Parts: sequence; C-alpha cells; structure tokens
Amino acid sequence: MKLEVIIEKDETGYYVAEVPAFPGCVSQGRTLAEARANIKEAIKGWITVMNAKVKQRRAQIIEVSV
Repeated sequence: MKLEVIIEKDETGYYVAEVPAFPGCVSQGRTLAEARANIKEAIKGWITVMNAKVKQRRAQIIEVSV
C-alpha cells in the first residue's frame, strides 16, 4: 500500500509526520529517518484499530477502486 505522508519540521526541531488519508494518524521523530520509521508503525496501528472497530460493529467491508 502506498500512502501520501506529509512531514514537516516543527518549532522544536522534531519532524512531524501525518497521513491525510487516515485522520488522526500522526507521529514524529528527532530525525527524518526516525519520523519515517515511526509513521510506518503508526499506520500499521491505525489500520489495526480501524479493523477492530469494524468487526465490533459487524459492519460490511467492501473494496473500492478509484
């Protein structure tokens, strides 16, 4: 899966990474490499949590191609 990630350096010098397609999926790192590694973990966690929420609601899962 390929996702767009926005990475910006904040006022404290940390790199903040955000995934616009996944609301609330944000991470950071002291270096750009650390921020990239951390956002990958955040994405995996986000997907795990969302999949669990779907199962709890017994919602229907569909795939859509755009």
